[in-house]
Amino acid sequence: MLTSRGFVTPQPHKRPRNSYVRFEAALPNECWQADITHFCLRTGEEVEVLNMIDDHSRLCVSAVARMTFTTAHVLQSLHEAASSWGYPASVLTDNGAVFNARSRKGRTVFESELETLGILYKHARPYHPQTCGKVERFHQTMKKFLLKQRQAGSLRSLQAQIDRFVDHYNTARPHRARSRLTPSEAFSARDRAHPGSPVSATHFRLRTDRVDNEGHVTLRHDSRLLHIGVGRRHNGARVHLYVADLDVRIVTLEGELLRHLELDPSKTYQGRDREVD
Repeated sequence: MLTSRGFVTPQPHKRPRNSYVRFEAALPNECWQADITHFCLRTGEEVEVLNMIDDHSRLCVSAVARMTFTTAHVLQSLHEAASSWGYPASVLTDNGAVFNARSRKGRTVFESELETLGILYKHARPYHPQTCGKVERFHQTMKKFLLKQRQAGSLRSLQAQIDRFVDHYNTARPHRARSRLTPSEAFSARDRAHPGSPVSATHFRLRTDRVDNEGHVTLRHDSRLLHIGVGRRHNGARVHLYVADLDVRIVTLEGELLRHLELDPSKTYQGRDREVD
């Protein structure tokens, strides 16, 4: 009755999940994501941890703890990682001062060295930042491991814990996003990209929103406003939506991943069935 009178809009049949392709680099070393997170020692001192992961395989190529990172330290970590895994075709970071000097209208040593090596540097544009969602998720996985260990009392002991985690993560822990291969297996399964290789072009943007009383956030795609279910328990929470084409990660301002989905542009409401690992 309601349908015949035009009050109900028929919904298209769901496409199978495997008919969608999520954004990721096509080859190992096509893109490395790098980001710095923080962790506390037993002494109460806060230290910084620089993580670099391969976008395609999720392999952690570098995880280094320091009291404070400088641009020179970031560059050192890049070279050390490349000595084991080879140099990437591109590097993706946020606009942190240790990575680039955009806000200062200059260039860092890191940017200059990447150019010299022929490595494409991708970073946030004003209001449309590059998403570093995969390395942010790696931060969370690493911290869950560290919080289960005896809290490190020194930088040296923290680095030892991180090294144990990285070894397990790379070589023993199957990754759902890589068909249950370990990151090391996924990295070795294909030929590697290298500086100068073609790099996939993807549109990145960031939206900040607040979860409404129905547990939804909104996102505009191709001029159409879409509603995404997050869950009523998160009502009122402010979140970032990291968008890479149809790939969306919803993260709290504290860094907790609430949802990872692939948009179905044919649907106004994005239910939980669009979840991806």
